Amino acid sequence: MPDNVLYYGDNLDILRRHVADESVDLVYLDPPFNSNATYNVLFAEQHGERAASQIRAFEDTWTWDYTAEWSYRQTVEAGGQVSKALQAFHTLLGPSNMLAYLAMMAPRLVELRRVLKPTGSIYLHCDPTASHYLKLLMDAVFGPANYTNEISWKRTTTKGDYKQGATNWPRVRDVLLHYQRDTKAGPVFHQPFAAYDPEYVESKYPYTDSEGRRYGLWDITAPGSGSRGHPQYEFMGVVRYWRYNKEKMEGLLASGRIVQPGKGKVPYLVRYLDEMPGPAMPSIWDDIPPINSQAQERLGYPTQKPEALLERIITASSNEGDVVLDPFCGCGTATAAAQKLGRHWVGIDVTHLAITLIKARLRDAFNLEAGKDYTVLGEPVSVPDAEGLAATDPWQFQWWSLGLVGARPVEQKKGADKGIDGRLYFHDEPGAETKQVILSVKAGQNLGVGMVRDLGHVVQREGAVIGVLITMREPTGPMKTEAVSAGFYDSPWGGSYPRLQIITVAQLLAGEGIKYPHVEGMDATFKRAPKAAKAEAPHPELPLGD
Repeated sequence: MPDNVLYYGDNLDILRRHVADESVDLVYLDPPFNSNATYNVLFAEQHGERAASQIRAFEDTWTWDYTAEWSYRQTVEAGGQVSKALQAFHTLLGPSNMLAYLAMMAPRLVELRRVLKPTGSIYLHCDPTASHYLKLLMDAVFGPANYTNEISWKRTTTKGDYKQGATNWPRVRDVLLHYQRDTKAGPVFHQPFAAYDPEYVESKYPYTDSEGRRYGLWDITAPGSGSRGHPQYEFMGVVRYWRYNKEKMEGLLASGRIVQPGKGKVPYLVRYLDEMPGPAMPSIWDDIPPINSQAQERLGYPTQKPEALLERIITASSNEGDVVLDPFCGCGTATAAAQKLGRHWVGIDVTHLAITLIKARLRDAFNLEAGKDYTVLGEPVSVPDAEGLAATDPWQFQWWSLGLVGARPVEQKKGADKGIDGRLYFHDEPGAETKQVILSVKAGQNLGVGMVRDLGHVVQREGAVIGVLITMREPTGPMKTEAVSAGFYDSPWGGSYPRLQIITVAQLLAGEGIKYPHVEGMDATFKRAPKAAKAEAPHPELPLGD
């Protein structure tokens, strides 16, 4: 697998064209499902407003339409167990949104199995609404014998989900379906351990040595009788059946690991708390809280998962240097966790909005720059590329072009266009209010001076200090004249910046940017991801046996 890669595009197409057979060690995916819903990416405002901007990232693709029916027929006609599973779902569910979801997921799961190494694993993150159907579909793709576990993650509290007059149990968990590519191949798995309960620690490790280390005394006599294979001999004046042979017991005594309460008393084994790994982590995870509204790692993405959740999965089911793939990478939590833990990664997302957010996250947390430290594929790299994107998907073109200047898209609703496509926020006075740059994106062929004039009115109305018009084509002479006549914004830091600026896509691709007062760490457009802390190594296991 080459260097770390971030792909823009449909994950089914990317998987088929770019990801080789048996090249990935671990797959994590969190595919969205919510029938009859529109998915919005929410960014908390950075300039004091309580209301969040809502940006339509993509329409709900899980509806039964021609695309879903085509996907269903393609998979059914391919035959095999997956075909049988989808036909059974069709009989049970009919042409419904749930069937559309399963029909769209089926070929993607087939591709994910193909790219997994024999020793690899996949974790599918979902809610209980669809988990039972997905489990049957995963059985068809991976085989029932390769099902490993169903993990329940407590994602919220009962209080947070409870509603007065409710007639159902509060929904507080997500499901992670864990499958291995081939259980016979010896899949990678490192058992995670939980922390000991404080009461258990007090009971079993009640002593402290001269160095302040907690320890407990444990029975080393053998359970049962010598008929179970345990040796019998005299040790420290006591004859018993012992857990270990005499040579090992002498070694433990010499290393200070055996103490005798008194002459003739049965000796005990010394166990230090800091050498014990803790109880094995079970399949119910209630120790990783969701990201609260004040969490430092919160980026404002509605489906963002805690990094601790992904770190547990990646640590358990991969080794350093392995490749982690997330085909629905959203705001890039799996990507960030893989980077932190020394894994290679592949991220795929269908929106330029997500790609922009991930690039900002990698820059803020790890000082990584696209094109230098990792590869981004699928984004326009030339004016013809940008023209093609604008013609096929104007929304994606808008998000892409705003991403080039680090701007944040704003809410767009039909009939509610206020002449604003994006905003930049910055500070250039200590303790002063946040200032903003208003952006308008024009992908069409027809440009006129009225566009610049309208932008000037919007800047004045919004109390912004700078307005920027991003265009596909070269602006006309009257447009340039109108922009110049708006004058300059004089920053308290020093320096003057044109109040109205026009910048073309060609200029953006050449590396030019908006002229406004900003320095590293003072741009307030996106919430910055915290610098990544070095991952801690897991506790070693104590080599003393039971």
